[in-house]
This record gives sequence, structure tokens and C-alpha cells, in this order.
Amino acid sequence: MTKHPYKPGDEVEWSSHGSTTHGEVKEEITEEKEAAGRKVKASKDEPQYRVESAKSGRDAVHKPSALRKRSS
Repeated sequence: MTKHPYKPGDEVEWSSHGSTTHGEVKEEITEEKEAAGRKVKASKDEPQYRVESAKSGRDAVHKPSALRKRSS
């Protein structure tokens, strides 16, 4: 896996409360900032990704290891 495996527009899926959710990567976060209602501790070496759920439209932030590219 590369350091920055996702980019805005990528369709991804992740586990959420015992089920799988999918959505779109909206932003790569590479610095400490407020996102999705919480403080995100990210850096260029350890980015996190703001994703928007296709089902609820809500934002969430995940580490790359929690995301998988969605199959077409």
C-alpha cells in the first residue's frame, strides 16, 4: 500500500457498527484540524481521510487502514 492510497472522488467502503458502509473520499487530511465534528491528528506521513457516507450523507474521518477501495 502506498503512503497516500486514496484521493478525493474515490469510492471506498468501511466497517461501521457491525456492517459495511460506502461513500466517497472528500478530502485527504495531512495536518491537525477539526473535521467531521472532532479533532483529527493527521500528518503528511500519516494522513487521514474525510469521507461522506452514500447512505446518510454524513462525514466521517478514517485512517487509510480502515478503508477499502470499492469494487465497481
